Amino acid sequence: MKLFVTAVLCCVAFVSGAFAASPDQEKQFVDTYQKAYEAKDSKTLNSLLYTKGADPQALEFYKMMMTGEGGKVTSIQLLALTPQDKAKSESGKSPDGKPMKLVLPATKKLVVKTEIKDKNGSSSSSSEIFVGESDGKLYVLVPAAAK
Repeated sequence: MKLFVTAVLCCVAFVSGAFAASPDQEKQFVDTYQKAYEAKDSKTLNSLLYTKGADPQALEFYKMMMTGEGGKVTSIQLLALTPQDKAKSESGKSPDGKPMKLVLPATKKLVVKTEIKDKNGSSSSSSEIFVGESDGKLYVLVPAAAK
């Protein structure tokens, strides 16, 4: 019985790892996001959104936020989720108070710090975006109505 349980656990660990994005895929995702963000390339940014089952209003909000400001990315990292991040990714509310959930489980978070400089001075901001994986590809996750 112990041998059977060990074999099952090894198979589960192998299968789980087989679907995880490789470091090269993660780097490509981060580089693509940064280049598109700085260039205000809405077509590329929108292609990074996982839209299946997404709430239409949430999807429009994400599109607006991703392409709105632009600016220079001063730091961008794809990080592992903390227990607090995991809990936050599993529950949420829409602006009108309705329960929302992400369309896929979050596997990472993209932390982006930006700076905008112009004749009036400079400003900086930071954002965190949940990222998930589908069919071996990383996506920015969009909420859907929770059932």
